[in-house]
Amino acid sequence: MRLATFNVLHGRSLTDGLVDPDRLAAAVAALDADVLALQEVDRDQSRSGNLDLTTIAARALDAPEHHFAAAVVGTPGEQFRPLTHDDDGHGEPLYGVGLVSRHPVRSWQVIRLRPAPVRSPIYVPGPGGGLVLLRDEPRVVLAAVLDAPYGPVTVAATHLSFVPGWNILQLRRVVRALRTLPAPRILLGDLNLPAGPVRLLSGWLPLGRRPTYPAGQPRVQLDHILADRRGLDRLPPVTAVDTPLSTISDHRPLVVDLSARS
Repeated sequence: MRLATFNVLHGRSLTDGLVDPDRLAAAVAALDADVLALQEVDRDQSRSGNLDLTTIAARALDAPEHHFAAAVVGTPGEQFRPLTHDDDGHGEPLYGVGLVSRHPVRSWQVIRLRPAPVRSPIYVPGPGGGLVLLRDEPRVVLAAVLDAPYGPVTVAATHLSFVPGWNILQLRRVVRALRTLPAPRILLGDLNLPAGPVRLLSGWLPLGRRPTYPAGQPRVQLDHILADRRGLDRLPPVTAVDTPLSTISDHRPLVVDLSARS
């Protein structure tokens, strides 16, 4: 089974600043993942051509199972509001995470995370950038219980806060919530935390240790695939780890292969 997590920057290329659905589909297809977690995912956003990016990714992988979970209604960095319930925002622009699976899904679950209560200073590169005070967004966890080749497995996609300290609290909450779902359990996503703190604070095992950000010359690992140590013996071992350069996004995808050795 090949696992991948990818912060897709709503499908945008850093080369020309455009969102091209064919380029997004090709970038996803190149990963050839059986389970793909997506972050910074748009649906019905004008900046990304009013596309459903999760559905494009699922078609690119020929994956029958996919789901999008919105974290906010509106556009981050502009105007947005939290969702009040799972069916909120119908017909409005949405932003969140996606999960795509080639394996059958037994059940889906959405867990919502509150934003940090205060604005946080964040460094924004480029002209007019520098330290700016940004309002945090609500976050979301999308979990699925899959029928994998070696039995049921829980996989979850998330994108945690950029606010230092608050993302640690969120990570701990996610771990507690996922422990209510069947083992083995795998968490995939942009956690906005480097590898060392993620391992120590979650207690879960990193399945791949590679820098993923920034895409051109990665220096830090913000994107992770973690496995709960409880039930870890039911997962096949890791046989390959890769962070291929993509044609989209400011992050590299993290790809991990699990397979039983002959």
